[in-house]
Amino acid sequence: MTLSEEQSTEARPQRQAEEQRRAPLWLAILACSLPMFMVALDNLVVSTALRTLAVDLSASTQQLQWFVNAYVLSFACLLMTGAALGDRFGRRKIFILGVAVFTLASIGCGMSETSEQLIAFRAMQGIGAAAVMPLSLTLLSMAVPERLRGMALGIWSGVSGAAIAMGPVVGGAVVDGLSWQWMFWINVPVCVVAVPLVFLALRESSLPGVRLDLVGMVLASAGVCAVVWGIVHGETDGWTSSKVLGAFAIGAVTLAAFMYWESRIAHPMLPLSFYRVRAFTLTNIVSAAMYFGVFGSLFLLAQYLQIAPPRTPLEAGLRTLPWTLMPMFVAPVAGLLVNRVGGGRLMALGLFLQGVGLGWINLVAGTDTAYSLLVGPMIVAGLGMGFVFAPTAAVVLGSVAKEHAGKASGANTTVREIGGALGVAVLGTVFVAYGSTADPESFVDGLSPALWIGVAVVMFGAVCALCIPRRSGSA
Repeated sequence: MTLSEEQSTEARPQRQAEEQRRAPLWLAILACSLPMFMVALDNLVVSTALRTLAVDLSASTQQLQWFVNAYVLSFACLLMTGAALGDRFGRRKIFILGVAVFTLASIGCGMSETSEQLIAFRAMQGIGAAAVMPLSLTLLSMAVPERLRGMALGIWSGVSGAAIAMGPVVGGAVVDGLSWQWMFWINVPVCVVAVPLVFLALRESSLPGVRLDLVGMVLASAGVCAVVWGIVHGETDGWTSSKVLGAFAIGAVTLAAFMYWESRIAHPMLPLSFYRVRAFTLTNIVSAAMYFGVFGSLFLLAQYLQIAPPRTPLEAGLRTLPWTLMPMFVAPVAGLLVNRVGGGRLMALGLFLQGVGLGWINLVAGTDTAYSLLVGPMIVAGLGMGFVFAPTAAVVLGSVAKEHAGKASGANTTVREIGGALGVAVLGTVFVAYGSTADPESFVDGLSPALWIGVAVVMFGAVCALCIPRRSGSA
């Protein structure tokens, strides 16, 4: 018997013992997915409640935008920091801390009596979410056996996609049936269940000997913050305004300094070697394109379904279900197919279907379009979402060494959030240039050119996905 065979024989009982000590697969998936669902849902949960908030809190148009943007801004800026803190102090510990911060912030949102208070607590929610989202994926990848990882990532991705897409639905249901405060109060019992579940099902893990890259944290957070701030102000202040251009310039210089710093230190927060792996780099581009199309389109379509013809937020939200529920069924299947078919091919198929669905909606959308004509393209778009989410997670984690899963997840989620914010801002700008919310006719005039931009971006993402190698080494 050779030395390698002896080592393999000796390691087999150890692997079997580790698998026996693991919590049941369904429990590990639930422990990782429940907090993640909560923070992903809150990304867009207030979108269908903005008109109610404007009345109850006497909020200005700019304050209404910040009810959404405060969360997105703090969330996107601190994702990589959350992953780095988990690597250093313990992923489960920081994950639970993120859940606790998010819960306290949700209580604050529910008790807010002014716009300023709600904006501040929404930003605090984003801080907690920044620890939950990347570490959720890392903890899941370490909690399940290698042979079941594709299926587990598929389920996780389906839950994530459904949470993001169902935000407007839940917001509309709560506003119509209860009051807007309950959009945040419902997070509290979820957190009460999630924390003991995490202790029960997930083991602690960290990277021994890792030092905190404090300079990298500051530079990355400041750079991403400046870029996202410029994006969310592009529509209202003008893309060529001095404030927006200044924010982009500061972001570019700060992120360039971040990359220079990361290339010179021994323990970088984000190893630049990740980007020498073609699969990792292209998957990040695909993620940005997907979220650009999904976030930008949902932002406009949620309003379209309330305006042409007039409907309540709940009625509009329920009509998006053929789109938003599809990833729950498709993503687990896509996760199982990743190793057999290749993540890039599945992502290309998903983005192509997403583009076809958006284009189809655009062709039939009018001022009095029968809802039955929208169901088919919504299903196609939902299928597309499902085929993108699971392969994205699998390819990102498969492109780097296992101990770098948190860093890779944080970087990918940051790119996704930037893509989503850019989609809302760009499609919103195009919409305002050609139409308005004054009446159904004006809304459709603005919706059409905006959705074609979304179609073009997701189709570009499909082409990029075709260039992802079926097998890739890790950084």
